[in-house]
Amino acid sequence: MGIVLYALDGCPFCEAVHDALSTAGVDYETHWVDALHSERDEVKRVSGQRAVPVLVDDDHGVTMAESEKILQYIDQTLAQ
Repeated sequence: MGIVLYALDGCPFCEAVHDALSTAGVDYETHWVDALHSERDEVKRVSGQRAVPVLVDDDHGVTMAESEKILQYIDQTLAQ
């Protein structure tokens, strides 16, 4: 599966992660989530919570939330 970003359209934290992934040249897939937290079952299944953004990196066995942590991970691990 590679890298998957769970994101909400219009979410500034999600946009920051999108921008960082693109700038780093990372290939990834976006799974757009519902605006209602109660409808984010897939996010809860993969991360244990319903907030976004959530990054899943199967190649490194990493699932993480919190945009600042994700941005740091992109910079330190995924940037080419």
